[in-house]
Amino acid sequence: MEYQILNTSTCLLVLLVFIPTGLGICPSSCKCSGNDRNVDCSGRNLTVLPQGLQDNLTYLNLSFNQFVDLDHQLTRFTNLRTLDISNNWLKNVPAHLPKSLWELYATNNNIKVLQKLDTAYQWNLRVLDVSRNMVERAVLINNTLSSLKFLNLSSNKLWTVPTNMPYNIETVDLSNNFLSQILPGTLVRLQHLTSLYLHNNKFSYIPDKAFDQLSQLQVITLYNNPWSCSDNQNIPYVLQWVQGTAARVVGAPCADQPWPWASAAPAPAQPTAPDSSPMIKGTKAADREAPAAAPEPTKATKTHKQFKAKSVPPLATQSHPALFPGTDRPPQEAAATRTILVQDSTEGNASLAPATGSSTTPMTLSITSGMPTNYSKMPQSTTATLRKEEATPSARVPSRASRWQMGLLCLALLHAVAVAMD
Repeated sequence: MEYQILNTSTCLLVLLVFIPTGLGICPSSCKCSGNDRNVDCSGRNLTVLPQGLQDNLTYLNLSFNQFVDLDHQLTRFTNLRTLDISNNWLKNVPAHLPKSLWELYATNNNIKVLQKLDTAYQWNLRVLDVSRNMVERAVLINNTLSSLKFLNLSSNKLWTVPTNMPYNIETVDLSNNFLSQILPGTLVRLQHLTSLYLHNNKFSYIPDKAFDQLSQLQVITLYNNPWSCSDNQNIPYVLQWVQGTAARVVGAPCADQPWPWASAAPAPAQPTAPDSSPMIKGTKAADREAPAAAPEPTKATKTHKQFKAKSVPPLATQSHPALFPGTDRPPQEAAATRTILVQDSTEGNASLAPATGSSTTPMTLSITSGMPTNYSKMPQSTTATLRKEEATPSARVPSRASRWQMGLLCLALLHAVAVAMD
């Protein structure tokens, strides 16, 4: 009796193990593998799901069909890891997709908006590809898609870089859109981002500090954008960032156009004839590697060189320290100080009087021998602000020696008067 019970239990166990495999159903219009859990129904001109799909599918390929709506039809596949619904006629990402998904491919459909509920509960999703659609707006909820590593929104109609992208993301493809702006803080949290594709867009500049937090970035594409290379106010940030980043930049902005910072080894500004509004122009090296050796300094460019204008009469001038626009970072390389004689045109009337023992006070300009580290906007008229330190011309102030001479003269006169009275 016990033997019959044991034999019956063994038979039931064998049936439980092998019957699901033997009775596995694969739809006639699909190809199946892996105990019918991997199903490929691509290219069958399907408009509805085929009959006979098992609930425990792990891979389902519905690409290259005629699906228009798959809302609520895929929820029952609770073990599904990979879903490919590319190349159909879908107008939106199917609602209520299973939360077990790792990869979702929905390329080349008619999706116009990526709604927040499309991805709100996809905690396990690692790959999201919605490229080659008509997406104009991608709404992502903060702190969702925590497992996402790859996001492809290329070849759509986006105008703004999507915000609230998951902080663990590593690859973002936004190429072939109409992107023209990056809102503040959009890329701040993406400290794990290694690849960023922004080519074939409408960027004319990149906002300040937009890329500063991308510490792990390895490659970025920027080609085929209408960069405003002559915009000295907005374009300098991305030009400076390209020179300083360790990432590989494909299609550096303004590389094939003349721009003020393109010199590979900029020479220091050569002084010319004295002028009331001197201009000092800094140049940015086009190569972020070690700069080439500077040329042998000439007589006119030696450090601490004092240029004395012999043709200028000894007029009483004032000291004008040159103040450069503030920068966020210290200047590169050591600065070479030059002392230049400058006659202030506003003091012309006061300086016509001959100097009385007062020597000319030079103006000291501290000019960086390398390149400025940032590109703050500089007025075209002048790039140096002059500040007067002395309010009164030295021609009107008697020297100490003159005062002593006057005192001695007074004493001599008093002594002469006293002798005459005696």
